[in-house]
Amino acid sequence: MILKSTIFIGYYSFFFIVFIGATIYAQSSASYTISLSTTWNATDHSSIPPNAHWSALVGATHKNTHTFFNIGQLATLGIKNVAELGSNTAFNNEVNSAIANNKANAYINVEGKTGALATFTIENLQVSEEYPSLTLVSMIAPSPDWFIGINSENLRSENNNINNGWKETYTKDVFAYDAGTDDGTDYTSNNLASDPPIEITKIKDYPINDYKMGTITFTYNGSTLSTKSNDAPSFKIFPNPTQGIVNILNTNNEQVSSLELFDVIGNQVEKITFKTKKQPYQTIDLSALSTGIYLVRLISGSGKQQTQKLVVN
Repeated sequence: MILKSTIFIGYYSFFFIVFIGATIYAQSSASYTISLSTTWNATDHSSIPPNAHWSALVGATHKNTHTFFNIGQLATLGIKNVAELGSNTAFNNEVNSAIANNKANAYINVEGKTGALATFTIENLQVSEEYPSLTLVSMIAPSPDWFIGINSENLRSENNNINNGWKETYTKDVFAYDAGTDDGTDYTSNNLASDPPIEITKIKDYPINDYKMGTITFTYNGSTLSTKSNDAPSFKIFPNPTQGIVNILNTNNEQVSSLELFDVIGNQVEKITFKTKKQPYQTIDLSALSTGIYLVRLISGSGKQQTQKLVVN
C-alpha cells in the first residue's frame, strides 16, 4: 500500500508572477515520486532488536547544500531530536524558518513504519529549479542517536537539453549516521548524553558495519517551464498543498490588498479583501473548497499582481 505523504510548500515552484514593467524569464519545475525501502537485517547490521521500527521520514526541498545536516558538523536540535527520540517538532520548526527566509520551499513528512523492512513513498513531489536539493531523515529505532538520511540530494542534471535539466529516474544507497549526541554503542544502550556533543559521522563500525540500510529511488514524472519575474515576489503562500488553512507571508514589505481564487477552468470561486494594515502574516480558511487545483491571485496595495497555483486536498 502506498501511503500518502504530507508536503507543506512555501514555494516559488509554481509561481508565475506578473508585475507591471517586470522582466519575465523561464524557470523549470519537476515532479518526482520518491520511494525509500529499508534493508535492516541481522546479517549486515549485527542484529534486529525487539520492536525495530522507523520514525516518520521528514525532510525538505531547499536551495543550498548542507542546510539541515552534514557529516563533520554538530547536529541541530531538530536532527538531535529525530535521531534520539523520533520527534519531528524541532526539525519542523527549522524547516519552517528556512521557508520563511527563502532557503527552503517544502516540508515533507511521511508517517513512521514498524518493522526492520519498510517502504516510505512520497508521491509527485514538486521541485523547483530554485530549490533543487532534497534532504530526508528518519530515526533508526531503537538506537542511541542514529538515523538514516539523504543530505542535499541535487535533482538537477548537468544536461539542460534533456528533461528541462532534471535527472532521469535513478536509485542510490542510503546509509546510517550517528548524530553525535549520545554515547551509546548498541541499539538498546541506555541513554548516555555526549558531553560535549561531537560532529555527525557515518556509522562504519559495530553494529551497522558501514553497510547500507536502504535504497532510495527517484522516479522522474515530468517537468514544465513556467514564467517568472525578475522582481522579488511580495508574498508566499503555505502550506501548499493545504487542507484549508492557508498563510500568506509578506516577504517584500508589500501590503496584500485582496485575494482572488479561480478554479482550473477560470471561474472565480472566492474573493477576499484584507484590511489595509500591514501584517507579516495573513491567515485565511479555505476549508470549504472542494479538493482540487486552484489559482490564487494576490493583489498588493500598489496594484502589483502575483498568481500562484494552490492545491487543496
